[in-house]
Amino acid sequence: MLAGLLAALTFVALFGSVVPVGAESPAASIAATPAPIVTPATSVAPDASAAPSAEASAASEAAPCPLPPVTPTPTPAETSSPVGTPDPNATPTPAPTPGPAHPLCPAQLSGSPTDLLAWLFNPIFQTLFLVLALFYRLTGDVGIAIIVLTLLIKTILIPLFRAQIVSQRRLQMIQPEIRTLGQKYKGNRTKVNEETMRLYRERGVNPTSGCLPSVLQLFLLIPIYSVISTGLASPNITSALQVFSIPVLQPFPCQAIGPCIDPTIHWLFNMDAHVPQVLFHVFGFGVSGLALISAMLQLVQTRMAQPRTSDAQQASQQRIFLLLPLFSIVYGSFLPGGLFIYWIVFTLFSVVQQYLIAGWGSLFPLFGWTPGFAVNHQPRFPVPPPKPAPPSSSASGADSRRAEEDNRTATDRAAGTIKPARQRGRTSRRGRRR
Repeated sequence: MLAGLLAALTFVALFGSVVPVGAESPAASIAATPAPIVTPATSVAPDASAAPSAEASAASEAAPCPLPPVTPTPTPAETSSPVGTPDPNATPTPAPTPGPAHPLCPAQLSGSPTDLLAWLFNPIFQTLFLVLALFYRLTGDVGIAIIVLTLLIKTILIPLFRAQIVSQRRLQMIQPEIRTLGQKYKGNRTKVNEETMRLYRERGVNPTSGCLPSVLQLFLLIPIYSVISTGLASPNITSALQVFSIPVLQPFPCQAIGPCIDPTIHWLFNMDAHVPQVLFHVFGFGVSGLALISAMLQLVQTRMAQPRTSDAQQASQQRIFLLLPLFSIVYGSFLPGGLFIYWIVFTLFSVVQQYLIAGWGSLFPLFGWTPGFAVNHQPRFPVPPPKPAPPSSSASGADSRRAEEDNRTATDRAAGTIKPARQRGRTSRRGRRR
């Protein structure tokens, strides 16, 4: 899970800024189109030239994502003028200044893989952005809005994450039996795998049932990153508040200058949520305080998910997994601070859920110290040990044959007999005259 998280964070860090949330506004393309050169002989009235520009600017403000621009048709005066004989006394009309781009316009399908990825993430991005904008309107603070959005996501995913924790706990409970099978059939990897899968079936344990929550957890990182880094930095969010050109949220007044939604979290030292937050630099590398808090909480969650063990090999593997959360500190120098607020709340919720279902795990003793509340602690909703499934008629026959094969001696197995010689009911007749 942690390895997948690091891979997803790496993808977000490397390609998050490359994957567009939406296409650039075609209105900007209209504004960027250079105006034709007008000579004194073919000049038009000032009122006629000013009206289209005013209408275009009004349309750009009213609809940030209009239809593609239409190629302008030349006027009769332009077509009647001789080609290639410009008037030396004519003053060219300067091209209008391009209008602001609207990065929240829905992405369109094209041959580019990034456009396809943006098109696939569009519904998820817009849903998350609408919910974030709603909570921002209710609370007036983007930091609280991110926290409430995270709690809503975790509440919806409670059943899936509970199934993941229960599956991990049941797998931990049958680990002694799995190690026994490995010792019994040592050197026969195929037999070990076969008997392990049979044990899973008998105990009713599915080792892959905890994969879906991890996939969803990683799948949400990219749209959350886009919502925080792009959505909170956009000066015009009108298109993101509409679904199929139908307003879902009424537009609210934006700031006069800068992003529409105020990204400043005043209760967190006036932090800007849509940019990285670096406290200090070490050898040219930026260190974020939010990234440090996130890494420590992930370390606690990892320790709680690991069982207590006296096996030296398993303990060594657990220590290796404890190093993985520390790598998230690297991402604090270039990922936005709001993303780490999301991840901190997400991890805190997971720690509480882990505590209620599986307890403290191997979190204690911590540097040789175990607090009193952790001694003989029982979870609030403990996971019952997996019980063997009732054998069916075919399964009981297979088990009896398996037990019969295990009781055969080496000589019997070499001879290919079915039953050991000591279990034969009849003896051969000796001295029979043929």
